[in-house]
Amino acid sequence: MAAPQDVHVRICNQEIVKFDLEVKALIQDIRDCSGPLSALTELNTKVKEKFQQLRHRIQELEQSAKEQDKESEKQLLLQEVENHKKQMLRKTTKKSLAQTSSAITESLMGISRMMSQQVQQSEQAMQTLVNSSRTILDANEEFKSMSGTIQLGRKLITKYNRRELTDKLLIFLALALFLATVLYIMKKRLFPFL
Repeated sequence: MAAPQDVHVRICNQEIVKFDLEVKALIQDIRDCSGPLSALTELNTKVKEKFQQLRHRIQELEQSAKEQDKESEKQLLLQEVENHKKQMLRKTTKKSLAQTSSAITESLMGISRMMSQQVQQSEQAMQTLVNSSRTILDANEEFKSMSGTIQLGRKLITKYNRRELTDKLLIFLALALFLATVLYIMKKRLFPFL
C-alpha cells in the first residue's frame, strides 16, 4: 500500500498536469477570441486564476518533496518541482505574452475591419443622401418651371375670359344695332309718313 505522502505527491502531479492543460486551452481560446475586449479580459482573468492554482500545487509538491524521508526521492521530487517551475515560467513569459499580444492584435484587426465596414457604409449612406438631394433639387427646379407655366396659363385664361366678355358685349351691341337698323328700315318702309 502506498504511503499518504506518495498519494499526495501523485495527486499534486495530476492536478499540475490538469492545470497545465487548462492553461493551454485558455491560451488557445485567447488566440481564437475575436469578440469584444471584455471577453478577452475574462479569458485573461481565467488564465491568471489557473496559473495561481498551478503555482499553489507546485508549492505543495515542493513542500511534500522537502518532507520526504529518503534523500533520493526528495531530490527526484525537487528536480520535478524545478522542471514544473521552469515550464510554468516559460509559459508565463514568452509564450503567454506572445499569444496574448497576438490575440490582442487579431482583436484590434477585427475592430479595424469593423470600423472600415462602418466607414464604407457611412460613405454609401452619404452618397445616397447626395443623390437624393440632387433628385429633390431637380424636382424642385421642375416644379418651379411648371409653376411658371401654370402662372402663364392662368394669365392666358384670365385674358381669354376678359376677351370673351368683351366679345359677348360687342356681339350684343352689334346685334342691338342690327335690330335697331332693321326696325328703322321697316319703319321707313311700312310707315313712311311717321
